[in-house]
Amino acid sequence: MNLEKTCNFGEHLTIDGYGGNTEKLNDNDLVLKCLCELPELLEMKKLAEPVVYFAKGGSEKDPGGWTGVVVIEESHISMHTFPLRCFISIDVYTCRNGMNTEFIKEYFKKQFGLKELEVNFIKRGTKYPSCNLI
Repeated sequence: MNLEKTCNFGEHLTIDGYGGNTEKLNDNDLVLKCLCELPELLEMKKLAEPVVYFAKGGSEKDPGGWTGVVVIEESHISMHTFPLRCFISIDVYTCRNGMNTEFIKEYFKKQFGLKELEVNFIKRGTKYPSCNLI
């Protein structure tokens, strides 16, 4: 008898936001606030305080912006802003299942004044061995 069962390991939401507010996208305090606040709103546990860095860019494609990440017990949340392009790239990755994607999308739309979102949702580790074998 084969007792091995599988489930997906986690969920990965990627959001590319367009038409955002330039001032908000260039606000390192707002990026930090989001990284501090969102894990709590999603009932996730931070393993360390978030960090935010200014990345100066250096090409026409990448004119620079803010990069931030928070490591959570369930994985991580990261953000990369490009104020001169009114653009933000966001990753929310968790080993939990049942992520509230609508809440997360609306949260970022409101925080950065985003007009349009490009969203991808990926189930990760779809062959992950389940602990509940019995």
